[in-house]
Amino acid sequence: MNRYVNTFIYATAALLIISCGGNDGTVNEKSSRSVQYFPNMYESVGYETYQEAPEDLFKGGIEAQKPVEGTVNRGWMPYEYEDSNEGYASAKANLKNPLPYTEENLATGAELYNIYCGICHGKNGNGQGHLVKTEKILGVPSYADREISQGSIYHVMYWGINYMGSYASQTSIEERWQIAHHVDKLTKELKGEEPRAFEKVTEVVEVEEVSQDMMDTHDGESHDQENHSSTDGE
Repeated sequence: MNRYVNTFIYATAALLIISCGGNDGTVNEKSSRSVQYFPNMYESVGYETYQEAPEDLFKGGIEAQKPVEGTVNRGWMPYEYEDSNEGYASAKANLKNPLPYTEENLATGAELYNIYCGICHGKNGNGQGHLVKTEKILGVPSYADREISQGSIYHVMYWGINYMGSYASQTSIEERWQIAHHVDKLTKELKGEEPRAFEKVTEVVEVEEVSQDMMDTHDGESHDQENHSSTDGE
């Protein structure tokens, strides 16, 4: 019986020694440890971001490279209205919500509003959110006291204004427009205006179409401004 136990112990010890030695039994001289167990857990098979790499594969011999000039992230479209008083006024007057006013879009906008906006602006848009009531921040106006449009709402969410930061990184294009629908609804309620009727939708509006509509709106605005300038010049 003892012979079998000893044989098992010696065999187990031999296997452990062999497994720590690697495929060829050598030790990595660059390692601070004598041996590495499962070296792929420490040394990535793929190239790390700032790792030296072959120059025939990566310019300058560094894996981290700048994107090709002119490329954009998948699903992202540039926003043409500048972060300025002129850009705000232009978006307020010309930028229209490309999403249909439906129960679904309004409900989603309400959920997102309560996540990102309600804590300051209040659930009803009266400027009495939790942070205002606890005097963490002050001076948040009620929507009833502001002359805003869905274009200006979107613009402020994209760029931020005064102490309010940008929410462009937290929300998508579609989500910002859904929030704009809800803010517009709250504004009408606070001002005692008639609620807007829901639209009937026969086709699904994709995010890409929303982005393109924004681009077309701005292009049309720029074209009108050019024509107006030419007329003034005459």
